[in-house]
Amino acid sequence: MKSVGELAVAVEAVVGPLLDVIDSARLDPRLPVSATQFRVLSVLSRRPGLTLGGLATALDVVPSSASRLCDRLAATGLLTRAPDPRDRREVHLTLTSAAVELLEELRRRRCQAIEVVLARMPTGSRRSLLRSLTAFAAASEALASELVEAEIITPSADGLGVA
Repeated sequence: MKSVGELAVAVEAVVGPLLDVIDSARLDPRLPVSATQFRVLSVLSRRPGLTLGGLATALDVVPSSASRLCDRLAATGLLTRAPDPRDRREVHLTLTSAAVELLEELRRRRCQAIEVVLARMPTGSRRSLLRSLTAFAAASEALASELVEAEIITPSADGLGVA
């Protein structure tokens, strides 16, 4: 049995192809968004109404960079901005129906790309993969909750940030 550290190195080494398959669904040059813009849309899909400042924090960028990204997404009809009625300095961001449709299309493409690879695996391996990834997700969520509770990190839309 490998140590947890050795296992982590092994997992990191083999996860690349999975990430490549997932990313391949987003690499269509006909898509109207860059990888960074896709990340913004993904963050906002998980946290509707997020403020511009909250988005900057979630992306770990300065507010002016987040604002420019949102300007481009708004210009393409994928995002709307609305001032907070209680604090005009705050701007809430919302995905348009076009953005929701785009994200759904990308999710379908990711699922199709994963399906092609899964079809080449033995049934038992597919089941084992799902069990393992489900356990990994649960452990990751539990760790994140513990770190947020201890105020070591702050929750963000697509990961964890240092407090």
